[in-house]
Amino acid sequence: MYKQIYLCLQQLSRRTICSTARRQVDNMVKEKQKLFQADNGIPVHLKGGAMDAILYRLTMGLTVFGTGFVVYELLSASMPKKS
Repeated sequence: MYKQIYLCLQQLSRRTICSTARRQVDNMVKEKQKLFQADNGIPVHLKGGAMDAILYRLTMGLTVFGTGFVVYELLSASMPKKS
C-alpha cells in the first residue's frame, strides 16, 4: 500500500516538475515599465491603480491608529493608578 502511494507521488512530482507549461504567459514587463515610468504627476507607489491606493490608505490608517494607541498606552502607563 505504501509502495503504491510512494510510486504515485513520485510519478506526480516527476510529471509536475518535468512537464511544460500548458498556457503561454505574456511578458508584461515592457508595459509595466511604461506605466511606472510615465511622467504624469502620480507618485510611483500609487501608479498601480485602485488596489495600490486602497493598500496605501489602509497602511496609513493602521500606522496612525498604531501610533495613537502606543502614545495612549505610554501615557496610561506613566500615570500612577489611584486606589
